[in-house]
Amino acid sequence: MGRWGTAALAALAVVATACSPGSAEPATSDEASTSATRTPRVTDDSGRPPVTFDPCYDIPDDVMTAAGYDAAKKELADMPMGTYTFLGCTYRDRNQVPGVRRGYSLNILAGNVSLTEELDNNRHIATTLTINDRRALLEIDTNRSDTCKYVLETEFGIVMFTRILHTERPGNALVEEWCADFEELVAAVERQILSLNPPTAMSDSGVSN
Repeated sequence: MGRWGTAALAALAVVATACSPGSAEPATSDEASTSATRTPRVTDDSGRPPVTFDPCYDIPDDVMTAAGYDAAKKELADMPMGTYTFLGCTYRDRNQVPGVRRGYSLNILAGNVSLTEELDNNRHIATTLTINDRRALLEIDTNRSDTCKYVLETEFGIVMFTRILHTERPGNALVEEWCADFEELVAAVERQILSLNPPTAMSDSGVSN
């Protein structure tokens, strides 16, 4: 798992922010419409593109609520790292299914690293695909039980979705349960990314199906 992938899991284990602790304010339609011109709340000195999609502020709360997450208790989880930046948001789904799960933890990170970099780091666990015609990766690491990760390519870099399933029964869930119904949420958030960051013509980044 890459350096930023490990950091994503760490953010799920300890909900913390490097710049602004506490719960984020609810996203509004006005905030979403101005995100592309808003100064990013975290930048770096790498010369990489600024991260112009902010998961805690640009994903409407009703999108996350419809997916079963408690948007009122989302938490900032930013990761300024000098040579690249991630703006993060952590959510909880406490919809219990008796005998199956206690809920999910979800971390969404928008970062200015490329899909090619992500693939190079995690080629051994990654499958290439498209979501709403956007290039993406699905990563399933059997050494990270009950964890599913999707990565979307964006104009500024990538958006990563890392979900951990909290089982109610002893032991781990079956691998086929790790990503169950997750792609629907990723597709819904992709439409929010598209509204703020229309894709440019894609060049060959070494990703192939």
